[in-house]
Amino acid sequence: MFEVRDKPEMVERALLVRIYHDRREEEEEASLLNELGELVNTLGIGVVESVLVFTRSLHKKYLCGTGKAEEMVQLARAHECDCIVFDNMFLPSQQRNWEELADMCVIDREEVILDIFSKRAQTREARLQVDLARMQYSLPRLTRMWGHLDREGGGGQGGGGASRGMGEQQIEVDRRLARTRIDQCKRELAEVRKQRNTRRKEREKMGTPCAAIAGYTNAGKSTLLNRLSEAEVMAKDMLFATLDTTTRAIELPDGQPLLLTDTVGFIRNLPHRLVEAFKATLEESVLADFIIHVLDASSPEVEKFYQTTMAVLEELGAGDKPIITVLNKIDVLNDPIKLAGLEVSFPNTISVSAMTGDGMNALLEKCSEMLADRVQTLTYRIPQSRGDIPGMLHREAKVLSTEYDGNDVILEAVVPASIAGRIAQFQT
Repeated sequence: MFEVRDKPEMVERALLVRIYHDRREEEEEASLLNELGELVNTLGIGVVESVLVFTRSLHKKYLCGTGKAEEMVQLARAHECDCIVFDNMFLPSQQRNWEELADMCVIDREEVILDIFSKRAQTREARLQVDLARMQYSLPRLTRMWGHLDREGGGGQGGGGASRGMGEQQIEVDRRLARTRIDQCKRELAEVRKQRNTRRKEREKMGTPCAAIAGYTNAGKSTLLNRLSEAEVMAKDMLFATLDTTTRAIELPDGQPLLLTDTVGFIRNLPHRLVEAFKATLEESVLADFIIHVLDASSPEVEKFYQTTMAVLEELGAGDKPIITVLNKIDVLNDPIKLAGLEVSFPNTISVSAMTGDGMNALLEKCSEMLADRVQTLTYRIPQSRGDIPGMLHREAKVLSTEYDGNDVILEAVVPASIAGRIAQFQT
């Protein structure tokens, strides 16, 4: 793994800065800066102060003017910070300019998210995706590692310039190694995706419907999966608590099986390379029969979070999927008037508390409605000589009742369409 710079081993005190140039968006900018604070806290870094910096136009060197830049550096030094964290996304040259001015570690929003992803990734696929995104981020910044070598002489005998400098040689070596690692990550990810596709095809042969649980990070997706499936997926009150795709099987009230997949949480201004790197994880949303979109009903920014998730789903090609909107954390909201307004604002809503279990039955019924055309409740008269038929119904459908009439077995069952056609002759 390549490091872009020599970071402090432990960053303890950080100044947070967001530079903006449109006063009409000040409230939104402040919200994004607060979100950056949550992201930085997730890394265990203390935030000493958060500052919104207004500039009439974005400058090429620092994004803001030199005077404002020097003011931010002096503020960081006054607080004895060891890092300045920007909510903006920098070009490599801009990041280098800030570090030269501040003489301390300077990182942007993308690097913060990459660091969180690196700590959270558990499966091989997630680690590969993070590794790929980090290498793509680091490649154009590698020159900063060897700036101290650029001045060293590398000429041949007689002062000729045929030989390259020592620093340049090391830069080229690192770039080549970085590109090699990027290619290796892409090959390994392609292999992992082939294995995923194989597993998915096996699921499709079984005809089991799938639902993807999607939503803004920290909306309660993993807690909801745990509640519905009695799984033990990591669920904590922090941003990006889980990055790995988890699939669990449940049974709906009408007897249908349903596979629930928890996907990585979305966030505003998610770096595009991370959307690209995580498409293998997020593609569960594209391939699902429907999406369970989880919203934190207690958040004052619930509408912005809804828009962010819908925009990412649209980018992934899942914008036209049937969606159940789940208003989660109603136990925290505790405001019936606001909740009623949210239920009107969003389509096809169910209000729940994944923590207490309130609303779970209504959510399961709604899931059954989404798949109503896939099953039928049918009654069969089956000769006892055809014992294979009741056996199949018990395995692949849900038998509601069993009675005996002479030499016949009378079965009522919830039957998937894939089975109904095969045994239609026994239907009453």
